[in-house]
Amino acid sequence: MVNIKPRERDAIVQALRAGVVPKQGLRHIQVGRAMEIEQLVKDIDNIADGGATIRFIIGEYGSGKTFFMNLIRLVALEKGLVTMFADLAPDRRIHASGGQARSLYAEMAKNMATRTKADGGALSSVVERFISQAHHDAEKGDLATGAVIHERLSHTQELTGGFDFATVIKRYWEGHDAGDEELQTSALRWLRGEFSTRTDARKALGVRTIVDDANVYDHLKLMSSFVKAAGYKGLLVGLDEMVNLYKLSSAQARNANYEQILRILNDVLQGSAGHLGFLMGGTPEFLMNTRRGLYSYEALQTRLAANSFARDGLVDLSGPVIRLANLTPEDLFILLSNIRAIMQSSSNALPDEALEAFMSHCAERIGEAYFRTPRNTITAFVNLLAVLEQNPDVKWTDLVSDVDVGADGGEDMSDVDESVGGVPPEGDEMASFRL
Repeated sequence: MVNIKPRERDAIVQALRAGVVPKQGLRHIQVGRAMEIEQLVKDIDNIADGGATIRFIIGEYGSGKTFFMNLIRLVALEKGLVTMFADLAPDRRIHASGGQARSLYAEMAKNMATRTKADGGALSSVVERFISQAHHDAEKGDLATGAVIHERLSHTQELTGGFDFATVIKRYWEGHDAGDEELQTSALRWLRGEFSTRTDARKALGVRTIVDDANVYDHLKLMSSFVKAAGYKGLLVGLDEMVNLYKLSSAQARNANYEQILRILNDVLQGSAGHLGFLMGGTPEFLMNTRRGLYSYEALQTRLAANSFARDGLVDLSGPVIRLANLTPEDLFILLSNIRAIMQSSSNALPDEALEAFMSHCAERIGEAYFRTPRNTITAFVNLLAVLEQNPDVKWTDLVSDVDVGADGGEDMSDVDESVGGVPPEGDEMASFRL
């Protein structure tokens, strides 16, 4: 049995059984995709050196996109970056007019993580670290702390919203110095994007702007500059479930979101952003569909097109798009072995022949999908081990043939069916025209 804490073991098993990615212990079950990981580690080093990167992590449902992004998140934390990760949803997207973009930013701010607070909720500790460093330097140089804060954040005032951002940090210090917890809380609420009106923000903090739907990306650039000033290496932003943009029924809403993605992409490619990286996870439909996906926006299709020389087994991982390679059957065997080591002691562990029999059974049921999109396969294996653990008299040979495993069909996409003769998507020209 591997050396693992019981709490960590239970978290891994429960997550795998539910078909979701564990928040801890990923190192115990990671297999394959060495080239992709190596490339993303180079990206993290680039961010730490002052550069900017953007990657679109593309893979089928159940192929391991979320797992891969979380693994890169942990690597970034270990290398001294701050991370802000969130899933898109119907009420959370990059651009909107009804508060959905601010909702996405608030979720990212809530999930802000550092190496010492890897599970999220690290915004207050990042602010405290910046304030304490500024206060220490102020005392050392016999200066006012507010003046040192102003000097250290002077570079942010060149960015959109930078003046009010610096003012809010100073308000936090004033609340800290005066023991005014309400003022500190208001400053953190502003930084988390929780103010819904400018009037409330002006009354609480004396600033005229808030995080709203129109300036989410601007605030991410401000936050990357701030975390660098606080002593971290940079900021890594992760956006998963990007297929929710593909599902938007309004063509106008989709294009507005794709324009924001294009803006981010241009900033990164032209070197206009620094100490900032983006990971965006989505399905092949989200990327390549020419009616609703990123490829429906011509400027994005041009920038994200595959390298025409990368074919017949040749790969190119230098572009913005990383298509996750399939796990090989050998990789899946190692993965199942790792799960076996986590769940069972060496004295009663399944033999290798049981793993081979399980894989053969899955291959007969769903073909090669058992290692291309392994989520359902892994869930079935965890369930098998759980039954064997709680029923020691049962033999694995009696259960393997009864394992019910199906191909991972992903989410229901019937609401975005584009078959000929179907209903045109809402928001497209002439969608509501009737004779």
